[in-house]
Amino acid sequence: MKKSKNSISEASEIRWKRFSNEKFATFKSMHKSISIGVLSVATLLSADLKAQTQPDSTSTELNYQLQDIEVTSERVPLTLSVVPRMVTVMTKEDVSAASAQSINDLLEYAVGVDVRQRGEMGVQSDISVRGGTFDQITILLNGINISSPQTGHLSSDFPVSMEEIERVEVLEGPAARLFGTSAFNGAINIVTKCDTSSHVAGHIFGGSYGYGGGEMSANLSAKKVQQQISGGFRRADGDQENSDFRQTKVFYQGKLSNSSIKVDWQTGVSSQDYGANTFYSAAYPNQWESTTKWITSVKAETNSRIHFVPSIYWNRSKDHFQLIRDTHKGENFHQCDVYGLNLGAWIETKIGKTAFGAEMRSENIISTNLGKETADSIAVRGENDLFYNKKDGRDNISYYAEHTFLLKKWTLSFGAMAHKVTNLNTKMKIYPGVDIAFRPNDYWKISTSWNMAMRLPTFTDLYYKSPTTEGNVGLQPEESSAVDLGTRFRNRGIETNVALFYHHGKNMIDWVMYSQDDIFHSAGFELDNIGAEINASFFGREVFGDRCALRKISFGYAYIHQEREDDVEIYKSNYALEYLRHKLSASVESRVVKKLNATLSLRYQDRNGSYIKYDENHKSTGLLVDYEPYTLIDLKLSWDANNWSIYAIANNIFNVSYYDLGNIPQPGIWLKAGAKFKICKK
Repeated sequence: MKKSKNSISEASEIRWKRFSNEKFATFKSMHKSISIGVLSVATLLSADLKAQTQPDSTSTELNYQLQDIEVTSERVPLTLSVVPRMVTVMTKEDVSAASAQSINDLLEYAVGVDVRQRGEMGVQSDISVRGGTFDQITILLNGINISSPQTGHLSSDFPVSMEEIERVEVLEGPAARLFGTSAFNGAINIVTKCDTSSHVAGHIFGGSYGYGGGEMSANLSAKKVQQQISGGFRRADGDQENSDFRQTKVFYQGKLSNSSIKVDWQTGVSSQDYGANTFYSAAYPNQWESTTKWITSVKAETNSRIHFVPSIYWNRSKDHFQLIRDTHKGENFHQCDVYGLNLGAWIETKIGKTAFGAEMRSENIISTNLGKETADSIAVRGENDLFYNKKDGRDNISYYAEHTFLLKKWTLSFGAMAHKVTNLNTKMKIYPGVDIAFRPNDYWKISTSWNMAMRLPTFTDLYYKSPTTEGNVGLQPEESSAVDLGTRFRNRGIETNVALFYHHGKNMIDWVMYSQDDIFHSAGFELDNIGAEINASFFGREVFGDRCALRKISFGYAYIHQEREDDVEIYKSNYALEYLRHKLSASVESRVVKKLNATLSLRYQDRNGSYIKYDENHKSTGLLVDYEPYTLIDLKLSWDANNWSIYAIANNIFNVSYYDLGNIPQPGIWLKAGAKFKICKK
């Protein structure tokens, strides 16, 4: 891309007026302030896509935003077209069109993601990728790790609503050298939007089972600083007894950007309490839980020869559980604090981009159930005569280095993370990785990678004890070695992605029963994981112009097979071996008439594994029942004007009965409707 003659100094703003079609023109201007002039129709839709779009007859020129965005898949900034890893991106348009009202529900449409819901609207969800468990994934919010070392059950308590999402990035496969030990099987990064124009927006909604609530957001933007605050509340009576919930979310973020530095900050809180009908044990239908999560972080990047990228964060989660609601039976209180500091940097030279740095992460818990006995008990706030009498903690230190070669047709990235848990007196271990991508032309990308990873047991894995479960303080960290092979094709109106993978895991942690009369124990074993995934999309308006009613048709299918390598007989696995053997996801997004848009979505899931069937009196029958495959169809209709819209959603329109987890029935047909508005500053 060529600069216009009236562009100013190299360090300040650059104005593009036309495309030069030179290779990697985008990278020459990366991390500089760019002003894009009016682009004619014959422009690139992305850096790797030479596509012309037919203009609307009412306009001779169209403006397009470059869609080849930077994604979080390496330590250095790379765009989607050249990253040497397979990354699935759900765009702002995908999020808006989806028949979902929570981030957890949204992720169900990603074919490589398994979301096992206990409650609707993300009340309690286990999120995993590629046949892993909910503890083997890192959840990031704007690149900051918000995962919980207490348990992955709490990692998906997001302080933001779907209205705040710019995009969702799903990185499948081990990413420990990028995001630390919890990115054992992949990572999901939620990127929020902070608009450059001041405005106020609102959203009200309601539906079946007493569902209702509202959200508000306000944005105040100046030339160099943008700030946005949002908040919302929702509640429902639930589709069955003791499945009611209440949720509150508040989120604030800000951005400062000038010629020398960019700073991003965020803070938020998510609070919810809910009836946990058979959530953790089918023998107790009247369970109850309340969770609260706070997140705070500051991240910066200098625009100097060496780009310093420091970040600091604090996460706190509090959990109150009752085995029998409104009683002290099986009652637990937990408070988990995580402090993190990342001192990173990267530099660009003639031979590519090099990143290096160190990260310190301190994980601490005080509890009535998890940890080691302590003499200095701490009172539980708001509770009389109740004390946190157990605690534990660990300090993680990681050093990392990575180099990425950006060649004419190749991207080669290799690096390693050296990790040590200081208070466990373990030796520092190194986890390397290599990622390679080959681009024979502007349309194809072929990639392969090999990565090693590890994951520490959660505090729940180590210590949790109840009438039906028992932790194991002797658990060793999980370790894996994984090979991935993928290809991506992008041309006018068409995008396809195909991936093959093989993961070999050691000391893989699961909660298992060794006999019919046993309780669940946390244990480790070796596991091989083999799978394939395909995604294909057709974008009608890229081929037929903006007047085309069809926006997008998408299809995805994933297959996984797992094999244990030890001879220990297991009667029942609770998580690791209950993976999605088959998952199919498809959707059609189209304009019906004028401003009326429709999205029809289908999901088919066939889960490996079985569960112990309980009768209507919540007594165990002693029978193992295989999970039945099911197909769900959702429909969304919306009337979308410039600054307002109204919509109606029907989830599970054929009222299918199904289970994500044994003995926890999921809702049948659920009708929802709402209205949104946006008032912009003139």
